[in-house]
Amino acid sequence: MDAKTFSKEICKILSKHKAEDILIIDVTGKTDIADYFVLAGGRSMTHTRSLIELLEEEVDKMGVAPNRREGVKEGRWAVLDYGDVIVHIFNDETRLFYHLESLYDNGKNIEKYTD
Repeated sequence: MDAKTFSKEICKILSKHKAEDILIIDVTGKTDIADYFVLAGGRSMTHTRSLIELLEEEVDKMGVAPNRREGVKEGRWAVLDYGDVIVHIFNDETRLFYHLESLYDNGKNIEKYTD
């Protein structure tokens, strides 16, 4: 499965579990670490932790494991690195503080996920 399709599958899973403000950011050529970032919000630290755990379970069923995971226990900003796709799940406060999407926005590369 290509990175764009995988990103959309991740978004579908996150949406099913009530993640908020889900975005796909095409970062091809802007960074060497990935082609896409998926950003999503959790309503609380508990919700953020749950989103990451549920996402990992469902993606694992697809036969894909993250290369690395960070921040899951804290629940403020969790990251799952799937190689070409990196998933960032924030609680509201942390997402507003870092505003990661503004760092990579060129006006054409951000897609808001709607199901």
